[in-house]
Amino acid sequence: MIKTLAFSLAATALFSSIPAAAWGPIGHRVTAEIAEDNISGRTRAEIAAILGTEGLPEGSTWPDEQRSNPAPFWQEEAGPFHYVTLPEGRSADQLEHPPEGDALTALERFTATLRDETATREEKALALRFIVHIVSDLHQPLHTGNGTDRGGNNVIVRWFDETTNLHSVWDSGMILQQQLSYTEYADRLERRIGSEEVLGWWDADPVTWIAESSALRDRIYPETGPELGMGTRESPVRIRYDYYWTWMPSAEERLAQSGIRLAAYLDWVFAER
Repeated sequence: MIKTLAFSLAATALFSSIPAAAWGPIGHRVTAEIAEDNISGRTRAEIAAILGTEGLPEGSTWPDEQRSNPAPFWQEEAGPFHYVTLPEGRSADQLEHPPEGDALTALERFTATLRDETATREEKALALRFIVHIVSDLHQPLHTGNGTDRGGNNVIVRWFDETTNLHSVWDSGMILQQQLSYTEYADRLERRIGSEEVLGWWDADPVTWIAESSALRDRIYPETGPELGMGTRESPVRIRYDYYWTWMPSAEERLAQSGIRLAAYLDWVFAER
């Protein structure tokens, strides 16, 4: 699934400080809620054996909630597990992985842990929470960064009355405009997902998700495109209702797809081997 290639140190430096919270808490929980409604009975039992009474929505935000944990794993190792870098013009099956890893290498690592009969329940719980989180991350288009602008963090925008950045708008800005709880939002999206969508989206291959995210990423930058440092605090790029109207349907489709893909991936992980 993963092809490890030499990685550009410059691209790593530019992208390494991206915040880890794709979609924000509500988005992650929406993904997990949709997945929980679509997994098989076998998968549900396997998850309960690992997490007990903790549901997937609760576990989905745990990797972000631990970011201030002083343990070396969280401060020195886990940061790159939330994103990948795919320069414009390169296909997803040519993805390059830095020495410290990225979301795709982490997904492979934690999948192996879940399938390891010698792994402890604690180790499997960490792995499962990360898998739930990473699948959601990989559906947020700016978590498949182009290597030039820290996944849109350098694109300073004026979002209604708030000066922020493009990454934050996609993480949470557009979602919070709905003023829905994660259960309300998941229910709304699930009512729109028909059998054709489930069959069409049921894909456990992360390369597919990354390819889709990078294609969307290259279209969502405001007018002048993805340029390093575009906009400043003093002169941000203004985006409001027109941007929201244009791109909210795509954001909601990615949320819905991530829920279905998470169900597909977990069913694949826990399939009888």
